[in-house]
Amino acid sequence: MVAKIAIEEHFVTPSLEGLITNPGWPPDAWRRTLDALIDLDSRLELMDRHGIERAVLSLGSNGIQEEPDAPAAVSAAIAANDALASVVASHPDRFSGFAALPLQDPAAAAAELDRAVTELGFVGALVNGYTPPGEYYDHPKFWPVWERIEALGVPFYLHPRNPLPDQRRIYEGRPELLGPTWAFAVETGTHALRLIAGGVFDRFPGATVILGHLGEFLPFAIQRFEARLSRIPSAKLEKAPTACLRENFYITTSGNYHTASLRAIIADLGADRVLFAADYPFEEMADGAEWIDAVEISEADRAAIASENAKRLLHL
Repeated sequence: MVAKIAIEEHFVTPSLEGLITNPGWPPDAWRRTLDALIDLDSRLELMDRHGIERAVLSLGSNGIQEEPDAPAAVSAAIAANDALASVVASHPDRFSGFAALPLQDPAAAAAELDRAVTELGFVGALVNGYTPPGEYYDHPKFWPVWERIEALGVPFYLHPRNPLPDQRRIYEGRPELLGPTWAFAVETGTHALRLIAGGVFDRFPGATVILGHLGEFLPFAIQRFEARLSRIPSAKLEKAPTACLRENFYITTSGNYHTASLRAIIADLGADRVLFAADYPFEEMADGAEWIDAVEISEADRAAIASENAKRLLHL
């Protein structure tokens, strides 16, 4: 069993339950998930069982990104980060934290990121997709946040959510395609491409983004994206999209345990750009842990993915 650091692991407290969105599960199943988000003792027992030495916790989806009112979002983010700081402080040798950010107010989000990293000791931020009414983070209004991300040297985890309601026509009659089965990856991969095409990494070359689920399809589409983008005269970038993916992104294993895909990513991006994640409790901790323990890759790559890359990236 290889030592592991898991970095897409979610939490909530009873007072914050209203910030977590039920994806449509039956009430009893959803209650069990909320209880698992809250129950630290059971989480630690599972971590011990599966060789997870540390979990980087973040507020479950949709979190702060569901709040349409900017002042309310700022207050909720502060409360969530203070609650997470207390959770981390209860087991500082086992937990670290990713900040929730109120991107409804970019200046306040930058200030809260700074507070979370410099005062609370968090190791980055996790944001659950676009912010109401549907704003994506390639817009210049979010430059203060990217400036802080770069200056602090911490990563920005772009976590999935469903597409905007008025963009779901393709899923009509097939609700099973929403969520993690398909729509999450399309939405989040497209958001990441907006960051690349929008020149975020030209302006902030030191910024780092993390994508879960083996990269939300991006590693398998980026070459074609770059080739076709190069034929659009108005789409001029200083840094090629493939270079952005290799230098500004990390990919996690959360909830996508496909060996051939992992091998392809290692061959193209390198094992040093891949991080272990279990996505607990929305995925079973055992599934991800047992897979990375047994997957047919080199022992050096296994150790790098399981924990060494996270130690380096997050300064653990």
